[in-house]
Amino acid sequence: MKKFDPKKEFIMSKTHNFGAGPCILPQIVFEQASKGVFDPDGGQFNGLSILEISHRSEAFVSIMEEARGLVRELLEVPDNYTVLFLQGGASLGFLINAMNMAGAHRKAGYINTGAWSTKAMKEAKVAGLEVIEIASSSDQNFNYIPKDFEVEELDFIHMTSNNTIFGTQFHDLPKVNVPLVCDMSSDIFSKKIDVSKFDLIYAGAQKNVGPAGATLYIVKNDCLNQSSLKPIPSYLDLNVHAGKDSMFNTPPVFSVYVSMLNLRHLKATGAVAEMEKVNNMKASELYAEIDRNSLFKGTAAKEDRSKMNVTFVLTDESKKEVWDKIWNDANIVGLKGHRSVGGYRASMYNALELESVEVLTKIMRDFEAQYQS
Repeated sequence: MKKFDPKKEFIMSKTHNFGAGPCILPQIVFEQASKGVFDPDGGQFNGLSILEISHRSEAFVSIMEEARGLVRELLEVPDNYTVLFLQGGASLGFLINAMNMAGAHRKAGYINTGAWSTKAMKEAKVAGLEVIEIASSSDQNFNYIPKDFEVEELDFIHMTSNNTIFGTQFHDLPKVNVPLVCDMSSDIFSKKIDVSKFDLIYAGAQKNVGPAGATLYIVKNDCLNQSSLKPIPSYLDLNVHAGKDSMFNTPPVFSVYVSMLNLRHLKATGAVAEMEKVNNMKASELYAEIDRNSLFKGTAAKEDRSKMNVTFVLTDESKKEVWDKIWNDANIVGLKGHRSVGGYRASMYNALELESVEVLTKIMRDFEAQYQS
C-alpha cells in the first residue's frame, strides 16, 4: 500500500496557522507594520520608529483616530456609542464591564458557555455584584449554547459570543429586556453585527483585530458614568477613558497601529460582509469533511458550531500518532485541542486563507483513504 506523503503532495511554501491565538494577520499587514518599526527609506514618523514616537504626537493621534473611525465604519457603530482602545485584555474587561454596568440592583446575569464566561462571573463577584448564572451548558462540557432561561431583575446580562475552547458560538442573540454586555474577543469583525442590540461590547485585539496588547470597547453613551459603584478607580472607569479619547494613559501604541493597518486592509478587501462570506466558506468546508470522514467527529452541537474554532476528535485514538505526523508534515501548526476537550481545534480567524483549510481537508481525506485501502 502506497503511503500518503503530504510533503510530496503539496508545495509547502508557508505554515498553515490554525492556532487559537494570538492573532494571525494578513501578510501585507506584517509588511506594513515592519516598515513602521524600521523604515530604511526615510521613515513615516519623522525618522522615528512607531515603537518610540510620542503617543501625544500628531502622527499617533491620527493613528488612534483612524483606528477608532474604522471600527465605527466597519461595524456601523451608531453615533450614540463611544469606541475605545485600552489595555488589559478581556481578562481586565471582565472587571471593567461589571463595574461600569452595575446599576441599582447590583445584580448581573451570566450565560455560562465555558471558561471565559466562568472567569467573567468571578470578576463580577470581585466587583461586588450578585452574580446569577441564568443559563449554563456545563452539564454537557459546554458543547452547546443554552437557549432557554428566565430573566429576573438584573442590571445587565453578559454573554460570550464565541467560545474558543469548546467550539461553540451564538448564532442568534438572546432575547432579553435588560442591557446586554458581550465579550466578542474571538469573533468580532468576522461577521456583520447589529451594535445597537448591545450596551457594551469588549474584545481583546489578538484574534481578528491586531496583535495582543489592545482591547476594543464599544459602549453606549448612556452607560457612561452611570454605575452605582462609585468611585470607580480611574483606570477602570470607561467614562474617564472616553473623556481622554482613549489616551488617559500611554496607550498600547504598536497594537493600535497594527490594528489600524489591519482594519484598513479589511475595508479594502470587501469589509465585514465579504469576510463573513469567506469565513462561512471555510467553516462549511471543514465541517463537511469532519461529518463525512469516518475517522473524525465534531464535539460541538451542530446547531451551535463555531465558525472561528472548529473542535473535533478521532474516532479511533489508536491512529493518533499517525495523524499527528501527517498534519505536522503538512506544515500545519496549532491544531492540538485544548485539554478541556482534547482532540483537535482548528481556529480559522479572518486572516487564515481558504487555501489552508483546503490543505487540512485534503490530508483528512487522504488519511481516511490510506486506512480504508
